[in-house]
Amino acid sequence: MKRNQLFIALVAASISVSSYAQTVDEIVEKHVAAMGGLDKLNAVSTLVTERSLAVQGMEIPTKTTLVVGKSLRSESTVMGNSMVQVVADSKGWMIRPTMMGGTGEPEDMPADQLKQQTSQLDPFGGLVNYKDKGNTVELIGKEKQDKRDVYHLKVTSKDGQVIDEFLDANTYLLSKVKANMNGQDGEINFSEYKDYEGIKFASSMDITNPQMGVMTFITNKVTINSKIDDAVFKKPVK
Repeated sequence: MKRNQLFIALVAASISVSSYAQTVDEIVEKHVAAMGGLDKLNAVSTLVTERSLAVQGMEIPTKTTLVVGKSLRSESTVMGNSMVQVVADSKGWMIRPTMMGGTGEPEDMPADQLKQQTSQLDPFGGLVNYKDKGNTVELIGKEKQDKRDVYHLKVTSKDGQVIDEFLDANTYLLSKVKANMNGQDGEINFSEYKDYEGIKFASSMDITNPQMGVMTFITNKVTINSKIDDAVFKKPVK
């Protein structure tokens, strides 16, 4: 009898380990499906996103123009001053108004900031096509977030960057990300997803880090696969 019990326990343990090993891919597959499906996500070549940022009592309009995997331009208007950040051809430049410590003229982007901005060339995150990207994903476990069950996944990119991603256990959409932001730990909370041409985008993003406190981005419009002039990514000549 004891031998039978031992055998059953070993088989159960083996099945448990096997199913746990498959759980990561099952969760990622459901996440991709919830976002709109792999075919739709892979078909996106450009994105133009218009948001408003609420910070310190101000509303700051922000427009992000993205050629997936290639180029990114983010432009905000702060008290009548334009702030621009651009990544293209593995290089970055920016324009900072004098009120933010800049000169109002184009300048090269610091390496650490460029690295962070480059990660935004992938609009759907490290879980989508994670194996093809050379990322590894580890399931940390199932946790509670604001009384909801979430799956905690640790995503490590091929260059060693680590991001903790939390997926809602009911919708499988991203609810929170924890990552290093300009040398400090920060997090982004995602909520109020809306459908744009069959793809889900979070309408609200709360970004928290020790340096800036809490900033809330509200997505007002998303345009998919519009034609973009490469000239918007070129650094102006002084």
